Amino acid sequence: MPEISFEAPNLIHLAIPAFVLLLVIEAIVNAYDQRDLFEVKDTFASLAMGVGNVIVNLGAKALDLGMLWLLYEYAGLFKEALGPDKWYAWALLFFAEDLSYYWFHRISHGSRFFWASHVIHHSSQKYNLSTALRQTWTGTLTGTFVFWFWLPLLGFHPMAIVTMKSISLIYQFWIHTETIGTLPRPIEWVFNTPSHHRVHHGSDVKYLDRNHAGVLIIWDKLFGTFQPEEERPTYGLTTNINTYNPVRIAFHEWASLWRDLRQPISWKDRLGYLFGPPGWSHDGSRKTSAQLRAEAGLKEGEKVGVGERERG
Repeated sequence: MPEISFEAPNLIHLAIPAFVLLLVIEAIVNAYDQRDLFEVKDTFASLAMGVGNVIVNLGAKALDLGMLWLLYEYAGLFKEALGPDKWYAWALLFFAEDLSYYWFHRISHGSRFFWASHVIHHSSQKYNLSTALRQTWTGTLTGTFVFWFWLPLLGFHPMAIVTMKSISLIYQFWIHTETIGTLPRPIEWVFNTPSHHRVHHGSDVKYLDRNHAGVLIIWDKLFGTFQPEEERPTYGLTTNINTYNPVRIAFHEWASLWRDLRQPISWKDRLGYLFGPPGWSHDGSRKTSAQLRAEAGLKEGEKVGVGERERG
């Protein structure tokens, strides 16, 4: 293992006190305004998912970092030019990491194998800061880190990549709220905001597969998956799981996927269930988001995405 040229603090762990403080403030504002943004059992379920994610990732993140180091050390093309001592390397990495997150996020909604982990984050029917903490227990274990492999291959330092990924996740915490409305137009045009991300968590047909951004909303506008917020979204899944049990929340889609794979069907159909969009079925008994959008009169050319939400 090569010697690390600088130490990167665990920014996520350092941010936890701020997360808790902001969550308390949001709850107080919600109580004062008498808005129905919280449900106690739902909030504790989200917190349990967040704690589980931290515990699982104590080991899983080591695998992630080890792979980044391996690629960087033996295949990094421009290590000297993209060293962490170069200010422009950090600027380039910001955009490169954010682009990586966009495609990871979009494909996590378009392939059921990755959706089985990511669905956890969309399973709450409430939308508040605790929803940001409702994280997968299986994401890293299923190899989602491959979406960032091109960065060490270019020569970006592994610790710089990990740091930028943490910054992105910290940024995304505050956009999980209904307490903040829309922001000034220049901010809404460039950055992912609470308004944009509320759309992403909506189960309404016109909101499916929209706004996969991490920090910059420009990727959705560039790749045709942007949808502005109009009416208030209906949060959750198109078929909600109606449970506060963290274990069921974490594994319900994996169990559903396993049941589909055990059917007496061809291997081609099994691959469809495994890697096709959520809602794909060999007999047409379920519908993908593209099919739902088509039925609603939303054309594929109208910035249709690649598939989202659990289909029942």
